[in-house]
Amino acid sequence: MSKVITFSHVGGPEVLEITDVAVPAPAAGEVQIAVKALGINRAEIMYRTGHYVIEPQFPARLGYEAAGVVEAVGPGVSEFSPGDKVSVIPSFMFTEYGMYAERVNAPVHAVVNHPENLSFAEAAASWMMFVTAYGALVEYGNLQAGQYALLGAASSSVGIAAIQIANMLGAHPIALSRTSKKADLLRKVGAAAVIATREQDLAAEVNSLTDGQGVNLVFDPVGGPDTAKIASVMAMGGRFFQYGALDSRDLSIPVMDILGKHLTFRGYELFEITTHPVKLAHAKDFVYQGLASGQLKPVIDKVFAFDDIANAHRYMEANGQVGKIVVTL
Repeated sequence: MSKVITFSHVGGPEVLEITDVAVPAPAAGEVQIAVKALGINRAEIMYRTGHYVIEPQFPARLGYEAAGVVEAVGPGVSEFSPGDKVSVIPSFMFTEYGMYAERVNAPVHAVVNHPENLSFAEAAASWMMFVTAYGALVEYGNLQAGQYALLGAASSSVGIAAIQIANMLGAHPIALSRTSKKADLLRKVGAAAVIATREQDLAAEVNSLTDGQGVNLVFDPVGGPDTAKIASVMAMGGRFFQYGALDSRDLSIPVMDILGKHLTFRGYELFEITTHPVKLAHAKDFVYQGLASGQLKPVIDKVFAFDDIANAHRYMEANGQVGKIVVTL
């Protein structure tokens, strides 16, 4: 038996329940893991409240990220053995698997060895954020040394991951935050500069920081009408990756900026990487090397106990964290 977190109707954190469930032996292509830590993600909040890309199937399970120890492997699995320390990368739907449990079965393609220099909490905090940022900045964005990357909602876990990856590539990460409250923390984690969008003139600051060159890549989960300001300071041939909709209003993009500077705007999501075997293999290698070398290091904001999962969700919904929220078992 395993303690598992489920919910039977959409709603606030109070709908989360801890139940005992029998965990079957891993099927072909599955790995069974004794979970030591979980990473909390915005997608899980959206799923619990009924605002995700798929509808919950009740009783619904959730959880994309976990780290722990392999207990058993299913038929056909040769990559892992009992006793291996592993992490789980989001590459499945909550209707297929959910990691919020003491013991889980996970598809082998989503399982990865993590470097020995990471604790279980750090490992559980790493893969979603770093693979998400990797896909836009490296796989599709081709960010180069010396270029400028403008990073929206930079104090989020993915924003911090993007800062670190930009530095790993030799680029210049410019962090966006609504106020200057988190500026010192963002510089501490590697931001070359921080712009408080409610307090400063974004265009003037970017032009000053880039000597009028503009930013080569934008990685933004906010969107909305303020996109027009960002478009105005993008460099010739600039690439804009929209990976969220914190502002659900339509993007405002001046057509003359698009035409005159040959700009590219595209939507982006993690599953573009994690459901493509070759791209996922490249991402695993890049992130593993970065974690092992210390160039990539997850920033953990707060740790909760498994029994306190509802408060972990409440804390994320308060939007005050800098870095990752983790639950340990």
